Amino acid sequence: MTVNTQTSQSERFETAFNRIHKALMQTIKNARTDKFIELVNKGKSHAFIRYYEPDLCQFAKLRNALVHEKIEEGYYIAEPHEDIVKKIEKIADEFEKPQSALSVATKPVYFFQEEDYLSDVLRIIKKHAHTKFPIYNKKGEYSWLLTSTKIVQYLADNFSDEKLTINAVRVKDLYNNKYKPNILFVSQNSTIFEVEDIFEEFYIKNKKIEGVLITKNGSPSEQPNGIITSRDMLEVEFSD
Repeated sequence: MTVNTQTSQSERFETAFNRIHKALMQTIKNARTDKFIELVNKGKSHAFIRYYEPDLCQFAKLRNALVHEKIEEGYYIAEPHEDIVKKIEKIADEFEKPQSALSVATKPVYFFQEEDYLSDVLRIIKKHAHTKFPIYNKKGEYSWLLTSTKIVQYLADNFSDEKLTINAVRVKDLYNNKYKPNILFVSQNSTIFEVEDIFEEFYIKNKKIEGVLITKNGSPSEQPNGIITSRDMLEVEFSD
């Protein structure tokens, strides 16, 4: 009876380890390796993998010990502690069902039409302290991004203009064709791993991305359900 319990825990551990290994291979892009530890090292651009890196490295050592000490299929000399088995199974579950991009996004997203008034945007800033506002054209398509920085710059540039009436300024008046921030779209079914890959791609190219807008199907002609900035990615938390 003792042997069956030991075997069960070891098999549970190895099964969970293999699940994580498979998830790593599916998650890490252009890894050029299928070795567990190398995948972990390659995947450090993902906050989730960085968070669990110490555990994953310990799991790899324990897994090697178990496999090398296996006398025959299904029979192990050593066995992992029940707490370790439960922990690796929990992490395996999280790897197979990663957080959705929408779960870490800033929401709701306040967006405006080009014909809307700047005063409406300022009211939102005062009430909610948001700093980025997607702007849509008459066709209902995303056109450009208005930021609080650009608003301050516009007000500063026109501060001495006695004819300027703030309530008459429309959003379109702040458009600057020289300023085209990088904004990408993903569907609301996207995972945090996919969004992290987007930020990593821009980082490697030494380019800045203002954010990732989340819509139902990832289309610029859909209203945004959430927005993810680099700051949002830094604030991603995981439960132990």
